[in-house]
Amino acid sequence: METRAGAEVAMAVWSVLSARAVTAFLLMVLGRVSLTQAFSFPFRKPESCGHDQYFDISALSCVPCGAHQRPDARGTSCVCLPGFQMISNLGGSAITCKKCPENMKGVTEDGWNCISCPSDLTAEGKCQCPPGQILVERNVNGTLLSQATCELCDKSENSFTEANTLGNRCVRCGPTFINTSKSCACLGPNILTGGLCFSTAGNFHQRIISTVRQGKLGISLNSEWFAKYLQSTASACSMYANLTSCQALGNICVMNMNSYDATTFDACRVFQYIFENTAGLSTVHSIPFWRQNLPWLFYGDKLGLAPQVLSTTPLPRNFSFKEQNQNTKLKFVAASYDIRGNFLKWQSLEGGILQLCPDTETRLNAAYSFGTTYQQNCEIPMSKILTDFPTPIFYDIYLEYTDENQQQNIWAVPVLNLNLKYNSMFVNQDSSPNKWLLTRRIFLVDAVSGRENDLGNQPKVVRIATQISLSIYLVPNTKNGNIYPPLITIAYSDIDIRDPNSQSVKLSFSVKYEMNQGEAYVQTDIALGVLGGLAVLSSLLKTAGWKRRIGSPIIDLQAVMKFLMYYAGDLANVFFIITVGTGLYWLIFFKAQKSVSVLLPMSIQEERFVTYVGCAFALKALQFLHKLISQITIDIFFIDWERPKGKVLKAVEGEGGVRSATVPVSIWRTYFVANEWNEIQTVRKINPLFQVLAVLFFLEVVGFKNLALMDSSSSLSRNSSDYLAPYSRILRYAVSIALWLVIGIMQIVYFAAFYERFIEDKIRQFVDLCSMSNISVFLLSHRCFGYYIHGRSVHGHADTNMEEMNVNLKREAENLCSQRGLVPNTDGQTFQIAVSSQMRQHYDRIHEILTRKNGPARLLSSSANTFEQSIKAYHMMNKFLGSFIDHVHKEMDYFIKDKLLLERILGMEFMEPMEKSIFYNDESYSFSSMLYYGNEATLLTFDLLFFCVVDLACQNFILAAFLTYLQQEVFRFIRNTVGQKNLATKTLVDQRFLI
Repeated sequence: METRAGAEVAMAVWSVLSARAVTAFLLMVLGRVSLTQAFSFPFRKPESCGHDQYFDISALSCVPCGAHQRPDARGTSCVCLPGFQMISNLGGSAITCKKCPENMKGVTEDGWNCISCPSDLTAEGKCQCPPGQILVERNVNGTLLSQATCELCDKSENSFTEANTLGNRCVRCGPTFINTSKSCACLGPNILTGGLCFSTAGNFHQRIISTVRQGKLGISLNSEWFAKYLQSTASACSMYANLTSCQALGNICVMNMNSYDATTFDACRVFQYIFENTAGLSTVHSIPFWRQNLPWLFYGDKLGLAPQVLSTTPLPRNFSFKEQNQNTKLKFVAASYDIRGNFLKWQSLEGGILQLCPDTETRLNAAYSFGTTYQQNCEIPMSKILTDFPTPIFYDIYLEYTDENQQQNIWAVPVLNLNLKYNSMFVNQDSSPNKWLLTRRIFLVDAVSGRENDLGNQPKVVRIATQISLSIYLVPNTKNGNIYPPLITIAYSDIDIRDPNSQSVKLSFSVKYEMNQGEAYVQTDIALGVLGGLAVLSSLLKTAGWKRRIGSPIIDLQAVMKFLMYYAGDLANVFFIITVGTGLYWLIFFKAQKSVSVLLPMSIQEERFVTYVGCAFALKALQFLHKLISQITIDIFFIDWERPKGKVLKAVEGEGGVRSATVPVSIWRTYFVANEWNEIQTVRKINPLFQVLAVLFFLEVVGFKNLALMDSSSSLSRNSSDYLAPYSRILRYAVSIALWLVIGIMQIVYFAAFYERFIEDKIRQFVDLCSMSNISVFLLSHRCFGYYIHGRSVHGHADTNMEEMNVNLKREAENLCSQRGLVPNTDGQTFQIAVSSQMRQHYDRIHEILTRKNGPARLLSSSANTFEQSIKAYHMMNKFLGSFIDHVHKEMDYFIKDKLLLERILGMEFMEPMEKSIFYNDESYSFSSMLYYGNEATLLTFDLLFFCVVDLACQNFILAAFLTYLQQEVFRFIRNTVGQKNLATKTLVDQRFLI
């Protein structure tokens, strides 16, 4: 009958629900209900339902319970009221209740039957027994009794039983009660603590304190967990060697940061006391720090022990970067325990066991790929921390490996707890490993020990592992990837809980690889010393050459400053060579190695390298500015060989008549040559814009920047779902340097081998232009040294019409006229010149007037204005230099010779121009050293270093490329602008004609 009634009720409920669903559907189809009404409904929570309603988990709404019913404890179903038994129960409100008869007002524990109770009823209408007795409702075979009974458990020595916490079974009393008091009660003078009974005779528990030090917050609080369980676990571990209690005691010590203080008797002091008093027991796996029955918490407290543990015995396993090798992953496993000391399981650290920051499994597991520097940072709300970690889980970390016999073994991983205090000192924060105290067990979140008064309260303080770092040390001089035992460095933070919903905590997890860089430092220092010494010699030679070229044998302050300028440039090259060699070494040997023998320097170890790069850039910038200033302060004059053609009649102002005068020579040829000289001042052998864009293309688009990641992969493309390791500054520099130099050298080779040969050679074209214009260029870069471009036309004049110009060119092409060289029957038009002091003095006297300074009175007309004086000085300089070239001045004559090979190599002249000036044949067009063209190496290196310095500072190739191109344009503009002004001043060419 009950089954049939239940089925009828179920069918009725289903019919009602089906009818409602069909009605709603028809209303929506007929348009009587809007779409908003059809897809929108009130938001309800279980706690918002009324006292006679339950929360329907399907409809997500509050539904009334049936007759004689009320919601259950969860609020998601209904139960019968006290005094009512269940007839049927299909869940929700689909239950049927029936009132119990007057002689059986009680309801059985399962709620299906009425029963007569021996004493009072509970609030739920069920039978209740006095403390120490159990409630019996059925026979052993399950037959329901007409009246429940209360049975007293037998506490005599024969049984030692008592009622369990539910009051429905008699169970044996705890062994500590039986052993201590021979009963189920903990009678005095014995002490009951943590649910265990202990004798005070010969025990230490009365001195145990229960405070947890919250070091960073500067407060100490009484931990309810410690107060409740510290004494009991310590006594059970000490007296009975209970494995679980010993583990629980170790956990309390770990929660107290493994701190030890001889003046107190806290968890770690108690643990150490037990450890010392069980010296007679055997050790575990022959490890002296691991005592039988006790967890392994410490590596001992002797000074100097940490370096022995970390760097004495390598792991018996080799590691590699290659995928086909099985030893490419660090296989960490952990023995996990709960707070009560129960062993939970062995588990791999993969999947983010130690990583509190959420991420994909692929990225989380990348932390254990050998050679991959890992860095993970995040900020997590405290509410999530408290939800995900209600109680701490403790881990003993091991590294799994396979030995030579293919047997699986594990190696204990030491822990450096930065919060550990030893006699009130943070010894693990010392820079010297000799003072470190290594430990074993860790936890991630402790939200239990910070609870006061009641374990059900919200914790006052939560201790979180905010920084976890795994360090891998490579064995020195290894060729097969041998490493020392890894080290876990962990730092905890104490969070004062006020409002978990508004508080958050920053977390980090990292894996770093280290190797001894001492040998690399020594080699770098040796290279720096040797190359630095060569730089000094080179600078002395340059200074000696400069002194010879200015015609001054005296070593004065100017000579010292010049030496420093030269030394800055040479030292910049030294730093550049060292950094390039270092960067390419790490890039090639780290990325290309099969068996691991080198590891990348860490960020702190890169500081010296970054300093070298900064020095190279600063010194190269000084050299660049020195060259720039030298170029814009040269003395230059354009010698016009054109002579007047006949005479013309010219009106004389103020006299009203005419007179004959020579035909003036056109100035346009001089203007044209000067303008061409101005245009080639910033001509380079590379295209700066193409250089920047090409480097940026290969870095960002092709993916060469991925070679700078601190992992073992040499792939240029990376999957967006993969973990991207941090960038190495050394590798970023190396990749940038390699690309910049390769592209730059390719441009220079293309420019020299193809572009200048078949398209355009602006330097040689300028020399040809001088010959066609009948203009020579006289350039002094030093007081007694400079360059001469012989542009005297072989046809005698260049100021002619098109027809005569074409005839002249045709004659020259057919070799019907003499050659263009300064020396007859030669083609040499360019020379390096070393002028005598007498010639320079005569040049200065005329040049002083040309630059509008006060000149000698005999050269100036008192009635002439400044411009007319400059015109006269211009013609005077043109005449003087022309006559000098034509050997007119015997006291200031010159001779022509070739430079010795050693002179060319050293860049200096051995012969001084005492009485005669010297013209050195120069087929290499070395006058281009006064232009950008002849200083391409300096410019290329400066641009490269500028690019790298910006990138090292900002870690952004795009920004570095933009700023590099911007500085190129800025300096180019300055060079052209200042060069134009200097050219106009030195040659009397109107600056308006220089474009």
